[in-house]
Amino acid sequence: MMDRSDQTTIESLLAGRNAILYNPERLPAVSLEWLQPQFWRLRQAVSAELGGRGQALAVETEAGPAVLRRFYRGGWVARYLHDRYLFTGVERSRSWREYRVLKQLFEAGLPVPEPLAASCERIGLAWYRAGLLTARVPGAVTLAECARYLDDQDWRRLGRTLSRFFRAGLRHPDLNAHNILLDEGRSWYVIDFDRAWIQDRPSFARPMIDRLFRSFERLGLRVDRQRLDIEPR
Repeated sequence: MMDRSDQTTIESLLAGRNAILYNPERLPAVSLEWLQPQFWRLRQAVSAELGGRGQALAVETEAGPAVLRRFYRGGWVARYLHDRYLFTGVERSRSWREYRVLKQLFEAGLPVPEPLAASCERIGLAWYRAGLLTARVPGAVTLAECARYLDDQDWRRLGRTLSRFFRAGLRHPDLNAHNILLDEGRSWYVIDFDRAWIQDRPSFARPMIDRLFRSFERLGLRVDRQRLDIEPR
C-alpha cells in the first residue's frame, strides 16, 4: 500500500520501505513497477536498448515514450556491489538527486529530458537500489554518433546551448559525447545528470569542456575547439 506524502503538490509516494518521487502533472498514478525493466519487457513495451553502464531502456508508457535508467556501479567496486548504494537518506539517493537537478533545469527552460519518476528501493538496513524515468527526446542521436556529419552552424549551436547550462551554474561531472543529444529538429540536449549539481553562480566551463574533448579523442574524432565558440568563463 502506498502512502502519499503530505505536500501541497503531491510528488512523492512511500511503498513500504521504498520511495518514489514523480511528476504528478505527467503521471497521475505511478507504481514502483514502472521503475523496473522487467515490467516493460513482460509487456513488450521496450522499443530500444540504449546501452551504457546504466543500461537505459526506451519504453512506451501511458505518459508517452520514455527512458528508464537503472543505476549501476562503475569501476572495481561494481564486481562486489553491482547496483547497491549505501543508504544515507532518501533525499540523498542518486536517483532523487538527479531528479531534482533535472526538474530545476527543465523548469528553467533548459534543454533536458523532462523528469517523470525516480525510485529509492531499500535493501536491508544499509543499502538501496535506484531507477530514473524520463521523457524520451524524440528522434535523438548522440553527439558521438553524429559528430562526423555536423556543420559549423551545428557546432556553434551546441556551443551556445552548453553556455546556457554553464551560465545556469550546472556542474556536470561526466560531460561527454554520449551525454549530448541532437534531436530531429537539430536542437541540442544534455542528459545523464548523475552526481551533477547546480551552484548559485555561473560554472567554470573549462574542466567540463576538457572532459568532452577527451571523449572525442577516445572516439578518434578531431574537433576544433573554436567551432564550439563557448562563452569564456
